[in-house]
Amino acid sequence: MIAKPDASDVTVLASPEGTNSPLPGTGNELTWSPDGKQIAYISSTPDSRAAEAGGDPMVITRYLYKPDAGEGMTRFNDNQRLHIFVVGIATKQIRQLTKGDTDEHSIDWSPDGKEILYLTNPEPNQDEFFNYDVFALSVADGSVRRITATESNEYDPLWSPDGKRILFRGTRRGLTDRETTMEDTHVWVMNADGSDRREIGAVIDNRQGPPHCSQEGNFVYFTAQERGSNYLMRLPVSGGKPEYVVKEPGFVGSFSVGKDGTVAYSYASPRDTSELYLKSGNGAPRKLTDLNTQVLAGKQLAEVESFTFISNDNKYEVEAFLTKPLGMTANSKHPLIVNIHGGPHGQNGPAFNFKNQVYAAHGWATLNVNYRGSTGYGQKFADAVFDDQNGNEGQDVLYGVSAAVRRNPWIDRERMGIEGVSYGGQLTDWLITQTNEFKAAVPIAGISNLVSYNYMTYYNQYEEMEFGQFLHQSTLMDVAWERSALKHVAAAHTPTMLMHGENDNDVPIAEAEQFFIALKDVGTEAIFVRYPREGHGLSETGHNIDSIDRCIAWYEKHFPKPGAEGVTNVQP
Repeated sequence: MIAKPDASDVTVLASPEGTNSPLPGTGNELTWSPDGKQIAYISSTPDSRAAEAGGDPMVITRYLYKPDAGEGMTRFNDNQRLHIFVVGIATKQIRQLTKGDTDEHSIDWSPDGKEILYLTNPEPNQDEFFNYDVFALSVADGSVRRITATESNEYDPLWSPDGKRILFRGTRRGLTDRETTMEDTHVWVMNADGSDRREIGAVIDNRQGPPHCSQEGNFVYFTAQERGSNYLMRLPVSGGKPEYVVKEPGFVGSFSVGKDGTVAYSYASPRDTSELYLKSGNGAPRKLTDLNTQVLAGKQLAEVESFTFISNDNKYEVEAFLTKPLGMTANSKHPLIVNIHGGPHGQNGPAFNFKNQVYAAHGWATLNVNYRGSTGYGQKFADAVFDDQNGNEGQDVLYGVSAAVRRNPWIDRERMGIEGVSYGGQLTDWLITQTNEFKAAVPIAGISNLVSYNYMTYYNQYEEMEFGQFLHQSTLMDVAWERSALKHVAAAHTPTMLMHGENDNDVPIAEAEQFFIALKDVGTEAIFVRYPREGHGLSETGHNIDSIDRCIAWYEKHFPKPGAEGVTNVQP
């Protein structure tokens, strides 16, 4: 639909349909023609196997038959395919420009109005080999021009204002996972015909976001992860030295580039969730929204500080972020919750973290460790988890806990808990088989069995990428089982509350089911909280509130009472 700037005169032009098929890194879903008379958009149609797969009984032929499921999603891939459509503003006439059993997405209309850039995976085994390439579609006759033919991935293609060049994010390696990827994406530029391909973002050894071009075409803007933060940067399109546009601790999200380098952007600070800001040139940013004034009014927020330590093998400097509890006094002792990020190729940082702030208000500290494999510390650090899941990165977490306790005597060693979501849940499962130092654990959507997970998830290349081969090759099946928490469950004695979404096809709920029964067999206290309608992560407000309340109650149940060690604890 379209509307006037004041939101009046709303007109419905088309009703796009989507798909539940796991298609990561999809960019623009609509783009205006340069003359403003048409809009190209993405919508779905059934592929050739839709009728067969939807029958009774279902007949599964696709390798990628599971979806990225969640609330309102079906249990299996809906076999819808994304295609490019164009609708006229005046006529409301719709034309379908692409068709077939491939997905076309991430579109951008050329400045001369003749072509639409898009991404698709042209591989004959596209379900098993994830590889986007860049194509251009003729608006007039539907003919297609292939621009890239690489084994690596391209994302977010964008025309330069003069139409002579194409900007995009890309990788170099021939194997990239469908969702989490070990290799950092960088900003690239090439001529409109695909020649003179240059990785201009290589001057920054960190993961970069989708590019945006300045209106005059001289600069490319993008976000870059760096030591727990996400900054806004720019580079000359011709290549050269990068500049920080926004370098404040926190997280820059979406942004738009206007005239003379003016940028509008969302930014989550250490003391607030995302708000909208405007920045012109070298001037100070101006805050345009203040959405949480009433919610945060009168509430004290906890401070977040970072520290570094040397890894167990003396190879890396690892950074951690400690959210301090409220209500601290000279003699108070406070619990510590270790909250492990997912990925493993992700990062924690100083940006506002709701759950950490809830724990702080409860008088608890929270520790986030950017263990090896995390992004924001260069490609070598991200690669350091290769062939070593549930290995040294887990030791990084434990070393981070030791460093935090040594440096902060107010942390109560007898009241420490551990939790995490996804890979964080996997490490939570693993670490409670390696140590008994935590009084309670909450693995959320975690992997307990690397072997079963490999054959149930829709991540069809995840373990292959993380270990460098298929599980059935060489002795990797044995290695994966050896590095599975389930194999070592007899050593797990920490009271554990498992949480999982019923519709999670990313980390199927069977991972929690196995570990729950295994813990019960061992005699370890365990409960299992299953959230209906939820996929990988909780989306319903009631479920999020319930999860936090249950975590607090679980820790309170298993932490010794304040003062039990002879030291007074002051709660805020």
